Amino acid sequence: MPPEVHLGTILMSEWPPLLGLESEPYSGHWRVINGLDGFALDRKIHAAGWNFFFIAAEVKVMFIGAPGTNKIQHALHRILGKVNHQHFNGLEVTGIVAKRFLGLPYAIVSAHSRHVQQNCYLDGVAVRRSSQQDAARARG
Repeated sequence: MPPEVHLGTILMSEWPPLLGLESEPYSGHWRVINGLDGFALDRKIHAAGWNFFFIAAEVKVMFIGAPGTNKIQHALHRILGKVNHQHFNGLEVTGIVAKRFLGLPYAIVSAHSRHVQQNCYLDGVAVRRSSQQDAARARG
């Protein structure tokens, strides 16, 4: 069973091995980084000489019902599907909000894409795609 996701959780698909991050499998090649929020991970990445970009565009998914582990996981799968074509290697959960409308419970899960790379200028889509393909070949 995948680890529980909460506000501030970072999911990564690849990162520099020199960081020594502890993680747990989440979905496919995505892993949940243990014990670090976005700020702590950013400091660790910068200390290693890499850059950790925060992408301003927010992605939201809404679902009907109370926010439980399975529903949040399904919402994150939908978010990952939406941002997959941008080829960023990270995602930060920035909101899980439970609401009601006419007595009907619903929730909104929001996230921002993140990206780890050595260059201080964000690589274009083609370069990010190539990097992910190389990482996938290295995984096997």
